[in-house]
Amino acid sequence: MTTALITGASSGLGAEYARQLAQRGADLVLVARDRDALNEVAASLKDTYAVRVEVLVADLLVPRQLARVAARIGDRERPVEMLVNNAGFGLPLAFAENDIEDEGRHLTLHVEVPMRLTHAALGAMLERGHGRILNIASVAGFIPRSTYGACKGWLISFSRWANGAYRGRGVTVTAVCPGFTHTNFHERMGLRPGHEGVSAGMWLNAADVVAESLVDAARGKAVSVPSLRYKALVALTRVVPATLAARIGAQGR
Repeated sequence: MTTALITGASSGLGAEYARQLAQRGADLVLVARDRDALNEVAASLKDTYAVRVEVLVADLLVPRQLARVAARIGDRERPVEMLVNNAGFGLPLAFAENDIEDEGRHLTLHVEVPMRLTHAALGAMLERGHGRILNIASVAGFIPRSTYGACKGWLISFSRWANGAYRGRGVTVTAVCPGFTHTNFHERMGLRPGHEGVSAGMWLNAADVVAESLVDAARGKAVSVPSLRYKALVALTRVVPATLAARIGAQGR
């Protein structure tokens, strides 16, 4: 039976990954800071899908707590066969006005944390000769979009390299790059749904994003861009002038 560990699993895309993987029969290790929210998600999944669900409460920005999660991922006695690096948060695009300590935490959570957890997963997965790692990036990684785009661009590049390096040994690494998706991600930034300056046609459903990305990961793709509209946008960013790409990146908040 497959066990998947998901960070940021108490809501949003993380909770949707948990639901869809449980529906497929996977046991789960759910990681987030909010114990009550995690327990609520875990209870619902156990009742609905009769899978085993382990709750691991951790703030991934605290080194000792991050180390506990890394140790769980690398536990050879309780193997984790899929890792979903999903934890994250957003900041306003106005870098010069943002608190630099917030920017530092943002960089750590989006770059250093998935790097460390991927490293922890690879050791055990390569020994077994199989495993999947999904790094939740963003379409923002393909366009100039303040430090969020820069962090996600790093994660895309890292995932591409890792997939090429380790796929032949049975371990795939996929960067999942959704566009604007209906979750509580934007609400946590203090933004009201429908007031981000993004047209309704550019919004995706979390269930569709997760389903398409799991198919792409199963196929061993290094990069998954859910939906045709965002595939087209990514293709467009390769040919448009840098100034236009910057204007595209300024859409939304």
